[in-house]
Amino acid sequence: MSGAVNQMESSARPEPIPMVDLRQHYAPLKEAMLAGIGTILDGASFILGEQGRALEAEIAAFIGVGHGIGCASGTDALMLALRALDIGPGDEVIVPTFTFIATAEAVRYVGATPVFVDVDDRYYRIQPEAVAAAITPRTRAIIPVHLYGLGADMPALLELAAAHGVEVIEDCAQSLGATLGGRKLGSLGRLACFSFFPSKNLGGAGDGGMVVTDDAELARRLRGLRNHGSWQTYRHEVLGYNSRLDEIQALILRELFVHIEAYTRGRQQAAEYYREALAGLDLRLPEVPAGQNHVYHQYTIQVRDRDALRAALQAEGIASAIYYPIPGHRQQAFADLAPASCPVAERLSETVLSLPMFPELRRDQVERIATVIRTHLRS
Repeated sequence: MSGAVNQMESSARPEPIPMVDLRQHYAPLKEAMLAGIGTILDGASFILGEQGRALEAEIAAFIGVGHGIGCASGTDALMLALRALDIGPGDEVIVPTFTFIATAEAVRYVGATPVFVDVDDRYYRIQPEAVAAAITPRTRAIIPVHLYGLGADMPALLELAAAHGVEVIEDCAQSLGATLGGRKLGSLGRLACFSFFPSKNLGGAGDGGMVVTDDAELARRLRGLRNHGSWQTYRHEVLGYNSRLDEIQALILRELFVHIEAYTRGRQQAAEYYREALAGLDLRLPEVPAGQNHVYHQYTIQVRDRDALRAALQAEGIASAIYYPIPGHRQQAFADLAPASCPVAERLSETVLSLPMFPELRRDQVERIATVIRTHLRS
């Protein structure tokens, strides 16, 4: 009898809705991936092989640039890009404070100083006017982050960079496939960096990253830097990194990449479901400026009493996340830097909430999420 009661209680519980459903995402491709992994195991070539080279060429062509250089993570991609430009001690790099720590962390790793600036509260983009105010004779680069899947104001940033003779490195960790003015993000700066962390729009079964560029000499430098500073076996011209994208990850990413356009359409459809279901409520939904294409790595709203809403969602088995609760300039890891004034980022850190977002998210799941939000806001 107790077993029957437990079964009834289980069936009465609502279906959990995760932030991202990787099991569902991988299921249709599992057999092909396992077969490919078997081929790699049989060939016993695991590093800097044909799968990695093919993925580099495919990603570069997709972005619209000449070269892709695979590496071990998105963080490594940023470090490699900075090193390729000879950025290091004594240099400053301007970064948005409202993003994941890896952007500023990479700057510190190469010995340079991250300079945090504020973002706008409409598109979460680094503010060009704040960038202009932060430029000094020591500034070597700007790293705009295309946060949540939407591009930064690249025309304004590129104009600033050209006027001051500084480089632009695009942080595309969350924006693979997004466009601005008909061009893919990642094709606008001197270099661009991608992450293949599992939850990304193109995510592997572990860590991975890539730098893309149209500059052949930078590509050559990057290939050596990722391989212990070596361009010829056992000859090391500089100190580099052990940061290669392995063959198994490359194969998995290639199997997924075939479907990247469909995955993007799925995310955009889910965003449209949210827009319809959440219309008229006392919260701020994502906006997309004219001429841009959003790929919705995250679907992030702004809402008062954010933590209470998050608790209400959790009580109904619905996941949510806060990206990001502490701006970079407030992180203990950067406590030794000069204080920065970033009031918008500090306000956003208290109001943003990211809702479940993945290509397979169904309309009925979004409607259930919206019902919980509506009930909470009207209570």
